[in-house]
Amino acid sequence: MNQNVHDCIQACLECLDACNTCFNQCLQEEDVKMMAGCIRLDRECADICALAMQSMQRNSPFMAQICALCADICEACGNECKQHDHDHCQKCAEACFKCAEACRKMAA
Repeated sequence: MNQNVHDCIQACLECLDACNTCFNQCLQEEDVKMMAGCIRLDRECADICALAMQSMQRNSPFMAQICALCADICEACGNECKQHDHDHCQKCAEACFKCAEACRKMAA
């Protein structure tokens, strides 16, 4: 496994973890309805990160396409999360943007 693949898998794992944490913390917020977009994208992002990791680990012929989609969803999730002042949202946004960058490299 080359270093780019390893780095991307690590970024996906960190993003998945941040999205799951953000998802769980958003459910604890007073105004859960206000957090609905964030919660929804956290789920989408965590799921595509898991799929992207699996595709890289098994050297899937669809790896580039999956990583490109992962980058798009991570960017969308990061953009949503950065709108919220909660610490978990800000950390999630940072992880999402890092993952999006790593996945774009894999998709190239």
